[in-house]
Amino acid sequence: MPLYVLIAALAVSASIPILWWSLASDRRSIATLETTEGAYGRSADAHRLVLEEGAGDRIIRPALRSVAGTVTRVTPVGWVSSLRRHLMLGGHHGDTHALERAVVLKFVLGAIGGLVAWILFPDLSGLQHLAVIILFAGVGFFLPDGFYARRGRERQEQIQIEMPDTLDQITMSVEAGLGFEAALARAAQTGDGPLAAELNRTLREIQLGIPRDQALRNLADRTDVPDLDSFVLAVVQSEKYGIGIGQVLRVQAAEVRDKRRERAEERALKIPVLILFPLVLCIFPTMFIVLLGPAAIQIAGLLGSL
Repeated sequence: MPLYVLIAALAVSASIPILWWSLASDRRSIATLETTEGAYGRSADAHRLVLEEGAGDRIIRPALRSVAGTVTRVTPVGWVSSLRRHLMLGGHHGDTHALERAVVLKFVLGAIGGLVAWILFPDLSGLQHLAVIILFAGVGFFLPDGFYARRGRERQEQIQIEMPDTLDQITMSVEAGLGFEAALARAAQTGDGPLAAELNRTLREIQLGIPRDQALRNLADRTDVPDLDSFVLAVVQSEKYGIGIGQVLRVQAAEVRDKRRERAEERALKIPVLILFPLVLCIFPTMFIVLLGPAAIQIAGLLGSL
């Protein structure tokens, strides 16, 4: 059977129950939603409110959420935990459905990889064909993990880069007379990177009633930056033991600047080692060809004349 015929049959089979549900199912509500000042003083009908929504809100999104929840439940816990961690480090901790979408994407890409292998290698034997299909499906399945992990690493590196300047700003604001939370708010307002977004989330948690030390610990849990972890630990310890927050921030700012300088020196020392590989593999062979090529041609000509 041709592939397009099989895909068309599957699409038709999947569309029949969705069409039946959208046309023949009973969506009548047994209760009405009271409005504050409805038109003509009447209450709004839930059936009418549901029908006013688009097909995507009434059919597609609930179906996708149901499929995503089922797929998430059958996925191994370790894979789900690792993917959740990558999403959180990548800044998706505020999206409640990001994990479900990522899991569904993994299975969809795995199925696409298996289908591509089945189409591209039809002449292989049974076991070889199955092995290639499993290989392509595995690559498609784990491809989103690499993407989300890389995105998380880039975001953490950006936070680490922004950390010294942000901490200096917080320290100067506190020494100028602002409170710690006001200094955090000022640093979050003037910044536009991932660190500013994390500080805004921390301030919102404090405004919702979460204790400040717990909100700061949540900030450290959402990130994977050692400098930020030490900053949170120092602030929490200063509140616990009654140490002046300005002195703690000044020490932390100096320490973060020293670490930034050490990281820059370390990267500078790695440059000669990194340059060695392209030098040996690319530049030296070209130089040898240019310098020794004519001599080798002449030697070969003399040997041939003899």
